[in-house]
Amino acid sequence: MQVAPLPINEPQRLKALYEYGIFDTLPESASDDLTQLASYICGTPISLISLIDTDRQWFKSKVGLEAPETHRDLAFCAHTILQTDVFVIADALEDERFADNPLVTGGVMRFYAGAPLINPEGYALGTLCAIDHKPRQLAPQQIEALRSISRQVVSQLELRRNIANLARTQAYLIQSEKMSALGQMVAGIAHEINNPNSFILGNLNHVQHYHQELLELLHLYEQEYPVKTPALEAAFQEKDIDFLTTDLDKTLRSIQVGTTRIREIVKSLRSFSRLDEAAIKQVDIHEGIESTLVLLQHRLQDPSIGSATIEVMKHYGTLPLVECYPGKLNQVFMSILSNAIDAVTSHLQQEYLKNPSLQQPGKIQISTQALADHVAIRIKDNGHGIPTDIQQQVFDPFFTTKPVGSGTGMGLAISYQIIVQEHQGNLSCSSDPDWGTEFLIIIPIHVNTKEAESWIASA
Repeated sequence: MQVAPLPINEPQRLKALYEYGIFDTLPESASDDLTQLASYICGTPISLISLIDTDRQWFKSKVGLEAPETHRDLAFCAHTILQTDVFVIADALEDERFADNPLVTGGVMRFYAGAPLINPEGYALGTLCAIDHKPRQLAPQQIEALRSISRQVVSQLELRRNIANLARTQAYLIQSEKMSALGQMVAGIAHEINNPNSFILGNLNHVQHYHQELLELLHLYEQEYPVKTPALEAAFQEKDIDFLTTDLDKTLRSIQVGTTRIREIVKSLRSFSRLDEAAIKQVDIHEGIESTLVLLQHRLQDPSIGSATIEVMKHYGTLPLVECYPGKLNQVFMSILSNAIDAVTSHLQQEYLKNPSLQQPGKIQISTQALADHVAIRIKDNGHGIPTDIQQQVFDPFFTTKPVGSGTGMGLAISYQIIVQEHQGNLSCSSDPDWGTEFLIIIPIHVNTKEAESWIASA
């Protein structure tokens, strides 16, 4: 049996094929109508729309065959994608390339005619094929019909891709507008909070100074007039001067801590409100991560997980300033960290129901490192992980594993666009139920500004 060689453009072909997002989807009547038509016109009991993956041929539509896929090594269609026109095998038993193929010796096929499905970019994605259990020939009109139907299959695939791209672009624009408005609102809120907080901070130093001077004056009075009148003695005991002086000092310190905390939150809000900035800037990646963590701090101790908490462990490397869209990068950090918190919280809730005295904390690890002319950011959690069969869908628009109403399914899809399209980087996900999920962000230190702006303009 002769195994078909790989096309010379195999990596690009596979990348183009995956853009359609069609593998392992449910049957569709539009595709089934075309395979039925091909079977009827060619007079064959079997007709398939076959897409050639790395190690399998998967049938988007099939007539007269139960199997959903076969190994690529067995696929006649793997030979067809090397052709530019209809590939016909009148009798496979008489062809040394296929005579000992298990599909032939097993009686599944003797005759094969396949038209390659070539997309507008010139990549052969798969085939529309007609198969018979016995040797035969097709008339020229039947071969031409097979060509025509194959073009209709490609048109359906293109329509599918265009609709998906349109939905993705529409969602991206809506989300971008929302985030721009959110950025303006957050900036406004930060400004309104900062004004009175600055007033409190500015006067707090004076209050602490006055408090200290009053205490000194009181101590001096006690030294100079140690013997108090009965009325003063009663007042000192009733008011408990020692407690008042000690507690007032603690109260002022608490106010100092609180207002300082508000100032840090305002700083983080201002950093995060870069969401509506359009220009590429050189920024400190760690500053963006820290500002995002400040805004998510309240979610690290959820009442639903009892006394357990979520620990954030940071392992920061030495990074140069990175050229990026800072607000959009913050949006990516917010999306991934929010998902990590959701995953860990959900996992801890399940564990808490089993053991209400649970003390083991959830963990989110953030690490950064420089990689020559790129930087890498890893965000890992010890949640319940993502099932293997849906990991490849996590960046698809509108896909979510959360309950209805708990997520839009757009966070990671938009994050992927921001990293891959706007920053010419890479965003990947690896997950296992035994240890959780890790997202890896890799972006260049210097962005190709023209390419990024061109993509944004086209979106």
